[in-house]
Amino acid sequence: MPTETTVQATSLHATATPATAAKKEMDSEVFLALLVAQLRNQDPTSPMDTSDMMAQSTQLASMEQLTALTDTSRESFALQMRVAAAGMVGQEVSFVDADGVTQTGIAESVSFAYEVPQVKVGEWTVPLDAVALVRAAGNQAGGATAGSSGTTAPSTDSSTTTSGSAGTAA
Repeated sequence: MPTETTVQATSLHATATPATAAKKEMDSEVFLALLVAQLRNQDPTSPMDTSDMMAQSTQLASMEQLTALTDTSRESFALQMRVAAAGMVGQEVSFVDADGVTQTGIAESVSFAYEVPQVKVGEWTVPLDAVALVRAAGNQAGGATAGSSGTTAPSTDSSTTTSGSAGTAA
């Protein structure tokens, strides 16, 4: 299938460029295209101020660095979710099911097939951000632990509680 092209005419010559879909985000290519168009169409008697050009170049560099930082943060968050989910295997987890009932079971496996890792707990597959409590397997909630003196002392609950703020990577 032939590529559709458009012809753009300028005062000196005509050039054929491939038609592209409209971009939804400003990226460095769009920024550079605007800068080149601005330079091409500037008034020769009143050229662009060099400080303006430096400011625009600095903005381009800043935008590229922020884009790279955003990508790195997104990848880091996804990796943190994977590590957290993998650490749950063999642990007792609690979550609220579709009926609003709190369920508890041992995390058997983790799937990374989706954007948010899925934890397999018995018959349920639970998104990581739906897990409300993680506890070492065998610990009893609110139970008591025998101390060295033979007396009963309240247990120190070393479980990790997570809220539903894990969300998805953007």
